[in-house]
Amino acid sequence: MKRDIHPKYRQVVYRDRSADFAFLTRSTADSSQTIEWTDGNTYPVVDVEISSASHPFWTGRQRLLDSEGRVEKFRRKYARKQS
Repeated sequence: MKRDIHPKYRQVVYRDRSADFAFLTRSTADSSQTIEWTDGNTYPVVDVEISSASHPFWTGRQRLLDSEGRVEKFRRKYARKQS
């Protein structure tokens, strides 16, 4: 096996800013930002857009993300083919 080709595996904090939720896990993700965790240690922090705290499937809330009418466009196109 070649040495020094694998990324460093370490503890990292993933933070979902939209839900004010963070969790500590092990990962190879790299970040220049750091955060002080509840245990008093400083860890790299990776900001994510969606986590289990903000995903509609896990929270039971639906958010409308289709602002361009893509679903309606698909339905019109599909309806023409069936007729």
